[in-house]
Amino acid sequence: MSFKKLEPSIKQVLTEKEFIAPTKFQKQAISKIKSGVNLFGIGPEGCGKTTALIIGVIQKLKSAFEDAPRALIIVENKEKALELESQFLPFLKPTDLRLYLAYDEQRFDHQKDEIYDGVDIVIATPKRLTELFQRTGINVTQLQMYIIDDAEFLTRGTQLSLVNRIPESIPKCQYIMSSTLFHDKLERLQDSFMFGAHLVTVK
Repeated sequence: MSFKKLEPSIKQVLTEKEFIAPTKFQKQAISKIKSGVNLFGIGPEGCGKTTALIIGVIQKLKSAFEDAPRALIIVENKEKALELESQFLPFLKPTDLRLYLAYDEQRFDHQKDEIYDGVDIVIATPKRLTELFQRTGINVTQLQMYIIDDAEFLTRGTQLSLVNRIPESIPKCQYIMSSTLFHDKLERLQDSFMFGAHLVTVK
């Protein structure tokens, strides 16, 4: 998929960033994300995985709508959340889409109220997302995209069980995961919410 087929607001930002043409990974991944299939995106740092995810989210959501989140992006920690936010913001500027970060250091009640006020995209750490979900602090009934960025962290500790629990309560959703390597623990997700996922991999 070329950049010519993207939304005008996205093309505007790509031009400002001097992104002339999609990377090999982006050519394959953006069109699959747009089609709505579940996707494993595997490639080294610098191949354009995160930008492909951002473009895919904005292409799908387009504009603000009601109050419940429609895209949920899980990252390892606060630092990764802030980093991803900084990458999202230029692409969100021409839109009215609302982005919110939920990480462990913030006050839970404050987070719950702010999400309730209305957001379109939530970037969250696994632990805080689980707390929000268990204590009715996040509504997943309108969720369209469940994304895990830089998923290598799921291969360590108990994080995998946390992110595997929430999809059980989502009626219908597109699942996307990006990683530098296709670890055997990530492959096991093909037996759960990543069932039937397409694989895009570059070296």
